[in-house]
Amino acid sequence: MLALADRWKVPAVNEQLEHRNAEESRAELVIEAILTDDKIKVSSPEGIEGFSLRGYGVSENGELMLSFYETMYLVSRELLEVKDGETGERITFQDVLKHFQSQDANAWVKYLIYRDLRSRGYVVREGFGLNIDFRVYKRGDYGKETAKYMIFGMQEGQPVTLAELARAQMYVQALKKRLVLAVVNRRGEVVYYSLSQLTLK
Repeated sequence: MLALADRWKVPAVNEQLEHRNAEESRAELVIEAILTDDKIKVSSPEGIEGFSLRGYGVSENGELMLSFYETMYLVSRELLEVKDGETGERITFQDVLKHFQSQDANAWVKYLIYRDLRSRGYVVREGFGLNIDFRVYKRGDYGKETAKYMIFGMQEGQPVTLAELARAQMYVQALKKRLVLAVVNRRGEVVYYSLSQLTLK
């Protein structure tokens, strides 16, 4: 059984849409989050509701917990301001990145993939099992349908065995999803490949 890869046709970013979204983002209220105990929490009702509806964070004890890549993306869009839970000082994008790189060596690669997919209009949620980094929902599907794609992220030149890919493909296929390899090249660009299986007779 061989894993075959085809280039995944991800719709190109609409520059006018992105420009308009950026302008709208600046006009929106900047939500405050607190970094404490390695968690980034949003407590304000408007922040919890607004981000949840757009597919960000996980509800926990009446607060919204954001992942590091969600936090970095929202900070870069000027929709979120993060403060240190102890000192009250503002935490920058670079501070968040450094903090989470200490926990995850692939933090930057995951962020680049997350940012690219979000900028194309997809809702991106955390993946689960067998190195699946993200679940990706088609436009308009989030909250109505299950995720159609599972993203296996990697950096160009990073070794991945066929056995790893085959296990991931079988796992995703059992869930009736589509496995997509997201490869970050040396320029920081993301190239997508869909995987399918061929059984030789």
